[in-house]
Amino acid sequence: MTDGNPIAEERREQPSGQPGGDELLPAPDASAPGADGPSRRAQKRPADAAGAVGLHDAAEDVEEDVEEAVDEAAEIAGDLDELISTAAQRDEYLALAQRTQADFENYRKRVAREAASAQERGACALAKELLPALDNLDRALEDAGSGDGGKDDPLLQGVRLVRSELSAALARAGIESFSPVGETFDPALHEAVATAEQPADGMKSGTVVEVYQPGYRLGTGIIRPARVVVAA
Repeated sequence: MTDGNPIAEERREQPSGQPGGDELLPAPDASAPGADGPSRRAQKRPADAAGAVGLHDAAEDVEEDVEEAVDEAAEIAGDLDELISTAAQRDEYLALAQRTQADFENYRKRVAREAASAQERGACALAKELLPALDNLDRALEDAGSGDGGKDDPLLQGVRLVRSELSAALARAGIESFSPVGETFDPALHEAVATAEQPADGMKSGTVVEVYQPGYRLGTGIIRPARVVVAA
């Protein structure tokens, strides 16, 4: 029996359990698998993006640290090269100073030797000019000493004084006389003018038995050899 309402009749004609009309569908169970899938993925995306940003920032920090370390290493290498160059220049200047000092020291020694040699040559030349005068004074004193009253003669006293002053002047210049009586004849120091066939008792052959003229020397150099008589 119908009440004349077509909508109600249509509802009654639909089988039970079939969705239709205004029947409400059940709400999805929140605990069902996959029910919150889209929302969880949506929640993960901001977290993943934040992690990627953090990794990117960390990578940039590491890159900046590496660049700073490289710059510091390059600066240290530059300073080291500068120090090595400075040390090399220092060694070069030191070697140059040492060579200059050695050259100057050698020059000073050479000049000193040349000056001493020139002084010796000058003294020898002067002595050679004075030695004949000394020889004449010695002969005069010997001849005067052989006569009577020669000791009190004022002239002889003056000659002795002159002879003494000349000898002292030569000694101050480093020139000394030598009379090798009793020594073995040495051709580098002596000049034999005669030989004695019958030398004095105890005299060996080759010994200087008499000096005709004393020799003179300056240091180890001989200005004039002594003129001597040698035992045969």
